[in-house]
Amino acid sequence: MFLEYAKKSGRIEVICGSMFSGKTEELIRRLKRAQFANLKVEIYKPAVDVRYSEDQVVSHDAHSIPSTPVDSPASMLLLTSDADVVGIDEAQFFDDTIVEVAQTLADRGIRVIIAGLDTDFSGKPFGPMPALMAVAEDVQKVHAICVKCGDLANRSHRLTSGDQLVMLGEKDVYEPLCRHCYNKAVTSSDGD
Repeated sequence: MFLEYAKKSGRIEVICGSMFSGKTEELIRRLKRAQFANLKVEIYKPAVDVRYSEDQVVSHDAHSIPSTPVDSPASMLLLTSDADVVGIDEAQFFDDTIVEVAQTLADRGIRVIIAGLDTDFSGKPFGPMPALMAVAEDVQKVHAICVKCGDLANRSHRLTSGDQLVMLGEKDVYEPLCRHCYNKAVTSSDGD
């Protein structure tokens, strides 16, 4: 009786942090472990994220796992059939309906693992991530290493100009910085 209940107990896990902090790496690790346990895993990513691949979730360290690109969170409900685990990468690029979709999947008894940036390039909470963290059973904040001082980094500093919220890029566009170095970089760029 207990095992039957435990199998149907869904939950939401959020992995968040700055650019280059290992969010996607941790997502892939958890999903591969679920596959190793013979669980049915389905993986989604925003269709807009084509940096490394159109149909794979790929970490900065080039680890990958096949995924389905979707334009809207509602598509996940239509595409998810008898999954035990659903992985979602780059959740900050989805609209706020991702929160309801994650809740619905978890209520169906599915383990939902979500990775995304918790703050944008200006240091503000990014899209639906705060709400996802609020409804999650587990939140893991991962950190990069500050490229200026070597401390733990929790900011994604944009190296290029422009104030558009979504700008896909890698190390040529973003660098991980700690709070101190981020504030110093932003202050010096404001004075230019």
